[in-house]
Amino acid sequence: MDEDVVRERDARAYEAVHDAADFTELKRRYKNFVVPWTIAFMAWYLAYVACNNWARDFMKTQVIGNINVALVFGLLQFVSTFVIAAIYGRFANRKLDPLAAGLNAKYKRERRR
Repeated sequence: MDEDVVRERDARAYEAVHDAADFTELKRRYKNFVVPWTIAFMAWYLAYVACNNWARDFMKTQVIGNINVALVFGLLQFVSTFVIAAIYGRFANRKLDPLAAGLNAKYKRERRR
């Protein structure tokens, strides 16, 4: 098959998916999840960094034995990363993947035309 014909068919299929209401909804759902969680995580991270720079006495506070607030906050950075990833995974499985699967099927149908 001629390469230009294949490219034209692929472009037509992409445009059909791009123009679909489901694609707009998929982007909206993704953005509405990612933006707030990114802001929340970055605020949490910057608070940790700021405390390490300007609240040293607070961060040196012993919690248990040699474990201080700085260590607890540092470990919570890892915990929060994994928690957000798990929440995103559940969200994507329930809200994004069904739309994406439908759009993928639409793309494949349009490509066969």
